[in-house]
Amino acid sequence: MYIEQIYTKCLSEATYYIESNGFAAVIDPLREVQPYLDLARSRGAEIIYVFETHFHADFVSGHIDLSNKTDAIIVFGPTTLKTGFPAVIAKDGQVFQLGDVTIQLIHTPGHTMESSCYLLKSDNKPVALFTGDTLFIGDVGRPDLAQKVIAELTPQKLAGHLFDSLRNKIMPLPDDLIICPGHGAGSACGKNMSKETTDTLGHQKKVNYALNTSLNKEEFIRQVLTGLTQPPAYFPQDVLLNVKGYASIDHVFQRSLKPLVTDEFKKMIETTELVILDTRDAQTFAQGFVPGSVNIGIDGSFATWAGTLIKDTTTSIVFVAYPGREEEVVTRLARIGFDTILGYLDKGFESWKNSGLPVEKISSIEPALFSTLLKNSDTNIIDARNQKEFEEGHLPGAKNLPLEYMEEHEEEINKDKVTFVYCAGGYRSMAFISLLKRKGYNNLVDVKGGFAAIKQTAGFGDQISNETDARTFCEITKENKQLNTNREV
Repeated sequence: MYIEQIYTKCLSEATYYIESNGFAAVIDPLREVQPYLDLARSRGAEIIYVFETHFHADFVSGHIDLSNKTDAIIVFGPTTLKTGFPAVIAKDGQVFQLGDVTIQLIHTPGHTMESSCYLLKSDNKPVALFTGDTLFIGDVGRPDLAQKVIAELTPQKLAGHLFDSLRNKIMPLPDDLIICPGHGAGSACGKNMSKETTDTLGHQKKVNYALNTSLNKEEFIRQVLTGLTQPPAYFPQDVLLNVKGYASIDHVFQRSLKPLVTDEFKKMIETTELVILDTRDAQTFAQGFVPGSVNIGIDGSFATWAGTLIKDTTTSIVFVAYPGREEEVVTRLARIGFDTILGYLDKGFESWKNSGLPVEKISSIEPALFSTLLKNSDTNIIDARNQKEFEEGHLPGAKNLPLEYMEEHEEEINKDKVTFVYCAGGYRSMAFISLLKRKGYNNLVDVKGGFAAIKQTAGFGDQISNETDARTFCEITKENKQLNTNREV
């Protein structure tokens, strides 16, 4: 028997390859399936099953392409949803033979109604449980996503189902069982996931709040639903793609990896309704970019932020990338369902700049200069981090406008006044500013290095506010403090 966890940091997602006696199964594959084909080929194995723990919301699964390329059977747990492709809708407890081992489907509704776990047994002894989004390390799957697709599935109803699934289906299993979840820390499918990606069930019973036997159902529901943030906009769109089907990843590559010379790129952005996505790092972007571009850096949680900030996966996109990384950009966008990519700027931003076409820039200042300006001025400051980060420490007078919600509150920003924007490290603040610059907000200034750099700068140590201060400064920010627009920064 051979088991491999294939972990993708960008989506904090875990795919599993299981093999026994020349036969293999893949659980929850990503959309680009070549790595699984290569692995099976290198080991002389045949992939015969693709097991899906549920209809994923945070990525487009590779189940269809993998099945088409291998003739593997696609398996889902009990569901009333009709798939747009051949699939086995298994019953609770159904067993599948894989070489010398068995894999048993355990229906565990809660995250979604079809959510299921897969119990791997060798010599009839339970070895591992592949839990998908039902049970994470340190957390459980959020029960508020299915409502985006089926309105009557309220979070309270699903949380109740999740309680029953955990208590009746998972917790009675052996303590030495290895728990193999579908996600780790950083995923939007839960709220308190560990950075660890496997654990024993016995240890999770001791440390995972959701498995605390002292909680009754009502208390469990309250705790599971507390602290959930709004899921990214693309989630329900990806669910439908996973249910109904989608274009082959091969076709997406063929259509999207189209180099556009400068004139073609310029004509396209002038004649087509689209988003110009610049995937370079924040500071490189700040020094010069194609007017109207949105900056979401490839070296970060690129796919999640793209799906959060570009809310419709059918949006047409052209992109700017570091030469040689174009396929990576297309792959990571396709993972979450962005298939309408019209091409990329051939030879990168340098070709645009060398053509003498208009270039825009964003002011980005060092924390030391920012500190000086704070001492001499009454400043406008935006903290683009999430609420939890803000409450753990922020600058006095800073207004908390998390990047994921900024478009809902952009009218609160005075276009005519210089405003400084920071996040944790500079990634989100640049995305924040680039999005608003497209709408005529030309007085936003990035603080280079974000809050991490601010805390290390002399003069800031005694200015960091804690959670108690946050309530006070919520009132202060209502005064709409302003900075003279003539000040040079």
